[in-house]
Amino acid sequence: MPLAVSPVASPELSATRLPPVPRTARRVVAWSRRRVAVIASLVTGDLLAAGLALGLTAQLTPAMSWDAGDAGWAALACVVPLHALFGLYGCWGPCPIDRLRLRAQAALMLAVMTALALAVWQAPDKLLVPALLGGALFVIGYYMEGLVRLLLVRAGLWGAPTLLVGSPEICGTMAKRLLRDPKLGLRPIGLISSRPDGDGAENAPVPILGGLADLARLSGLAEVVIVAVADLAPVDGRAAISLSDVRAPHVVVSENVGGLPNIGLHTRNLGGALGLEVRFDLFRPGHLAIKRWIDLAVTVPLLVLATPLILVLAFAVKIADPGHAFYRQRRVGRDGRELKVLKLRTMYADADTRLQEHLARDPAAQAEWERFFKLKDDPRILPVIGHFLRRSSLDELPQLWNIVCGGMSLVGPRPFPEYHMASFDPGFQSVRVSVPPGLTGLWQVSSRSGGDLEVQQEEDLFYIRNWSLWLDIYILLETFPAVLTSRGAR
Repeated sequence: MPLAVSPVASPELSATRLPPVPRTARRVVAWSRRRVAVIASLVTGDLLAAGLALGLTAQLTPAMSWDAGDAGWAALACVVPLHALFGLYGCWGPCPIDRLRLRAQAALMLAVMTALALAVWQAPDKLLVPALLGGALFVIGYYMEGLVRLLLVRAGLWGAPTLLVGSPEICGTMAKRLLRDPKLGLRPIGLISSRPDGDGAENAPVPILGGLADLARLSGLAEVVIVAVADLAPVDGRAAISLSDVRAPHVVVSENVGGLPNIGLHTRNLGGALGLEVRFDLFRPGHLAIKRWIDLAVTVPLLVLATPLILVLAFAVKIADPGHAFYRQRRVGRDGRELKVLKLRTMYADADTRLQEHLARDPAAQAEWERFFKLKDDPRILPVIGHFLRRSSLDELPQLWNIVCGGMSLVGPRPFPEYHMASFDPGFQSVRVSVPPGLTGLWQVSSRSGGDLEVQQEEDLFYIRNWSLWLDIYILLETFPAVLTSRGAR
């Protein structure tokens, strides 16, 4: 019996109760309205960002007697066409990291065009303008796009309606990832199961709409159909998925291979066969050295600027609880070596005793600690100043010194204590310590304390396998809103 509609897939329901597929004309109208709303919102955000960048550039270059009307407004008129050329107005994708790279390339091209215009107009004293304008447009435009995307997500407009085709286990895992990260622009609306018996339906995060016999009809519900490559061929008597039955405008064939890069893959012709070139950029010669030089170039000025604030916060800690304002916590560093992480103290001097007593009398807290190694209501934290430092992440500022000394990097997997590292499997532990730990990381800007051990492992592995300078820049840019909003901090 074909699978039927249900919140979690109930095989006993009749296939006649499957939702009717709307007419093609209606689907086109609905998708067109969504596209128009998304593109109009993105264009409006870019125009606002360009105006702010132009104004900021004019304020920073008054001594050059720069008239915003000569090259500035001409540059402003090029922003939307350039971003359209680089594919920044697509309604599903590219992924946020690729969007960041494309936005940087568009800003660079705008800066070059502005510089050429100024050179033609014989205004060599104004050649600082293009660099300021391009940089301001890149940063302001990035955050403006994030704000627009947030509003579109809340309005239910961001994310193309997406169907997943394959086994409930594979597609269910994929659906969870897409639901957890709406920035990817794919909104799962249901699964089409390759299993006629409906096994695994109870764990599906979205409804199972039918079986492979319904693929041609139900695929018309979606703008994007994702097919699990493992189910393209028949296995154990199951029918194979036929891509010719898909009626959606976009089809993505997905392979869930743990640990392999999924950003920047290159196809290769292998004499009629398809090959995918996989590169682990973080381990290529010279890349770690480049990362180290960038760390020093950014961290040394930051440490100089942050020192007065660190001293003020240290004084506040001593007022709240006598003792040392700073402490060195033992963490697992690169290659498994001990790393003494420098932090401002946010806990009582007898924090370990307080924690053990609290866990002993509260089983719920014990279970929470075993899952997250953090507590929502932590009895160890100093009142007021301790909570402020942890929510603002200002207690981490002294770790700039760890970066200068070479024990850490600006971006990387956070260094964990030994008891936390021991909770991961040995294979992942060896991969995790193969790179320098970071002051901030992918987990911190996405899940932070809200992500359990499985999420931590998944996101740290994604960073290590997909590292690029663009990924580091993306994480650094995302760190500021994560800290300002205290998202997931404890």
